[in-house]
Amino acid sequence: MPPTQGAAGWHPSVIGIEVEMRAWWIDHPAPLTGPQSGRPLVYGTRADPLPGGGELLVKVHVCGVCRTDLHLCEGDLQAKRPRVVPGHEVVGEVIGRGPGCRDFAPGDRVGIAWLRGTCGECRFCRRGDENLCLYPRFTGWDDDGGYAELATVPEAFAYAVPEVFADDEAAPLLCAGIIGYRALRRSRFKRGGRLGIYGFGASAHLAAQVAMYEGGEVYVMTRSEEARRLASDLGAAFVGDAAAEPPEPLDSAILFAPAGTLVPAALRALDRGGTLAIAGIHLSDIPTLHYAAELFQERQVLSVTANTRQDGRELLALAAQIPIRPTTTAYPFMEADRALADLATDRVTGAAVLHVAGPDANAS
Repeated sequence: MPPTQGAAGWHPSVIGIEVEMRAWWIDHPAPLTGPQSGRPLVYGTRADPLPGGGELLVKVHVCGVCRTDLHLCEGDLQAKRPRVVPGHEVVGEVIGRGPGCRDFAPGDRVGIAWLRGTCGECRFCRRGDENLCLYPRFTGWDDDGGYAELATVPEAFAYAVPEVFADDEAAPLLCAGIIGYRALRRSRFKRGGRLGIYGFGASAHLAAQVAMYEGGEVYVMTRSEEARRLASDLGAAFVGDAAAEPPEPLDSAILFAPAGTLVPAALRALDRGGTLAIAGIHLSDIPTLHYAAELFQERQVLSVTANTRQDGRELLALAAQIPIRPTTTAYPFMEADRALADLATDRVTGAAVLHVAGPDANAS
């Protein structure tokens, strides 16, 4: 089956002519800041990807910068293969299709998220928990992601992007938004409840808007002064530093900061029967817990592992209904390394996004 021709004509890579795209990839993981800092992220050109069966070829417009990208660059997460291109909050335009695609057409705007593929056959997939699949694939970890001019995605794992969102706004919804939404549900937050949020970055400021839309009171604890200002502007009932004690016992809490030292403080802040959800893929070690003060009276801790496609569809629909308004800090494509360094040192307010295409892609 020949690839589909878009309004702009054939893209050379779709018809097998090898051309090159600009991209960033992880070379040798190392800290981005501090005395041991290195240059883990390398810029150069790569051969354009070709869509396989059931895959879309996407021209990347914007890619969100996620803390998971930072963990990969710095070696907290081990890359699944050499020279992988990070980035899994991709918004772009379909410019080619492999055999078997039928849901999206060239010219459609689509989103590419963290979860890229599942086996569909293991015990977790069969029961509907595809986020726990034994053989998953992830964008920007197993396969190249969106820190590049082009990316591919299995059509079954691509998302239609609601028209209400500009590219900059849509990008962080595709991971920060989806994972924040799943963490909110895992925290057993109920309408009108008191929710504590520890760390207030890209994911947290989106989950907070969902909780407030559902009548919740949100209590924010974070070390960043800029993040505390953003939380106040969004209408948080209480804002304090990372270890602050909220003035009311919490029904639910979410830990977004990758700091295991905050787990005891979050548990102590919970009311009887409260739940703490830990949203990150990486967490530093948790100190010894004091049973009577931090776990007794049916307090509990739950982790969050990836997301299902249903989580993504629900979040995007709800985000458009509210509508959620992501706060973003934009970086030109050529400054991807600076965006990650700023994220590492809490110099990003809301979510960082890379302008991969368009007039701002090469700005200095």
